Amino acid sequence: MFENLIEKLKANPRKIVYTEGTDARILESAARLKKDGFLTPVLVGNVEAVKAAAEKGGFDIEGLEILDPLTYDRMDEMVETMVALRKGKMTPEECREALKKGNYFGTMLVKMGVADSLLGGATYSTADTVRPALQLVKTRKGANLVSSCFIMVRGEEILAMGDCAINIDYQDTVDKEGNVVLSAAAKLAEVAIETAKTAKVFGVDPKVAMLSYSTKGSGKGANVDLVRNATAIVKEKAPELAVDGEMQFDAAVSPVVGQLKFPGSPVAGYANTFIFPEIQSGNIGYKIAQRLGGFAAYGPILQGLNAPINDLSRGCDAEEVYRMSIITAALA
Repeated sequence: MFENLIEKLKANPRKIVYTEGTDARILESAARLKKDGFLTPVLVGNVEAVKAAAEKGGFDIEGLEILDPLTYDRMDEMVETMVALRKGKMTPEECREALKKGNYFGTMLVKMGVADSLLGGATYSTADTVRPALQLVKTRKGANLVSSCFIMVRGEEILAMGDCAINIDYQDTVDKEGNVVLSAAAKLAEVAIETAKTAKVFGVDPKVAMLSYSTKGSGKGANVDLVRNATAIVKEKAPELAVDGEMQFDAAVSPVVGQLKFPGSPVAGYANTFIFPEIQSGNIGYKIAQRLGGFAAYGPILQGLNAPINDLSRGCDAEEVYRMSIITAALA
């Protein structure tokens, strides 16, 4: 998988901005990418502090671009752009103060085209990575929400799982009069379609299982209805997509069980893209696959934004940073 992504990046040069330029894991990844030559890192931070941290760790970052929010020569332009993007919600002074922080500054570098993608979260929380992205880069035209997926890799086997990190659950969005303007099922359906698109980037021909504690009506309840209705919406909006549900996990992965419970389904028993009904089951599910199933987990990969911006686990190591850098840039 990574060989294919690297070839893609060699053919389409990209820049990735790291919001935490003094972090040793970030510097190790940046030095490795510099040596490999297929992706250009941009480091955010005080120039002397970044260089000192690199020297301390023995990382060669000579020649890499280091941008300091406090001395950036386009800061006035950046502030003006951010004020316009925030549409009166922040004053110029508030924007300038926010842009002193690496997460906001890095996100604006992407917005202004200085970099193609962003990777943060080595020290920032997920919220501190996602919030600036929502405020500044914003959702892509046609997207109603930001979601995430994990790419799970074990040998040659590649799976996609969503949403395991962003949307806690799915509720109807209503207007002031109480009318439903975006249903919970439509939101879950959007996550499924976006996760299938992400899966394709990584060479997966998506077979999408909409997971539940019920298979084809075996269980009842509002949660089952949510998944069943979302499945119908996916089939309507993306008729080319192989998707079925609602189904239990064993029906999704075991051909014997799947075809017994869901006869004739192109997905049941053969699923490789799994959509969870809420974050709790999704987060538990991918971590079971990671810790007990021997899968490497890459993500969360954010979906629905105008540019690739991804979040690291604060417990990540330099290898994870390196691989997530490749994944993030390949989405640009």
